[in-house]
Amino acid sequence: MTQIAVLTPAADDPAYKSHWPVVLERLSAALAMADVTAVPTAWTDHIADASGLMHYPLVLGVLTWGYYERHPDWLAATTLWGEAGVRVANPASVLNWNSDKSYLRRLETAGVPIPPTVWSDGVSQGQADAAFDRFGTDTLVVKPTVSGGAWKTVKLSRGETLTNAPDGPAMIQPFLPELVANGELSLLFFGGRLSHAVMKRARAGDFRVQVQYGGDYVHVSEPPAGAVALAERVLGAIKEPLLYARIDMVQSGSNWVLMEAELVEPDFYLSQAPDGGRMFAEAVRGRLASGA
Repeated sequence: MTQIAVLTPAADDPAYKSHWPVVLERLSAALAMADVTAVPTAWTDHIADASGLMHYPLVLGVLTWGYYERHPDWLAATTLWGEAGVRVANPASVLNWNSDKSYLRRLETAGVPIPPTVWSDGVSQGQADAAFDRFGTDTLVVKPTVSGGAWKTVKLSRGETLTNAPDGPAMIQPFLPELVANGELSLLFFGGRLSHAVMKRARAGDFRVQVQYGGDYVHVSEPPAGAVALAERVLGAIKEPLLYARIDMVQSGSNWVLMEAELVEPDFYLSQAPDGGRMFAEAVRGRLASGA
């Protein structure tokens, strides 16, 4: 069997210690369908020296959870991997720029609809108060541009004092009630092909859809045509060759809007994939065969 590397969280990061091995096992079971074996290695072991990755025919960055807490190291590592020619997927350039949600501004310029957003170098109470009126809403969501899994994300109601505001660059958006009412839809693509779709819903009383906050995930057998069209528009705006992509979106009114294009370390929700991840494995095998 062909051995490939799968980059994992830092060994000294306790936040994901119990969860990432479960996801790795799921990925490994899928890869075995293509006679591929996954060898885990912490991404933080390859920040200053890429030699430990060079002998692998392919390196996947899909389990680098927590990179946003060490973002300067992440930028240094992905830059190094790109310069050294590490055969990493998604490409090191994508792992670099996709780690900062300001990429949404570029996609919006390319015609991809996103929620109304105020971009800030440091959110103040005054900015938040002005955003309520600008968006015509009584509820905002404030989150860092470098984040993951709702890390340091704050929901703020009109009249509340902004506390625990993200440090540094952040985004302010109107809270989308459809996120709670209907959920967030994720479309999974491998090798440019749609694999499966999953609807994620927050537990009662919360707005965060992630499973660690009690979110519930349900397979969607036939995603709406408008959602698929949005995902394809997003992928069409990205010129680098993607091995995998998870496109997260919410239906706001009659339109679908992009929440995030997850191209670094998304959970693929393979337990909800009807084929158990075979399309993912085939995409990996195809990338190996191409030598790219």
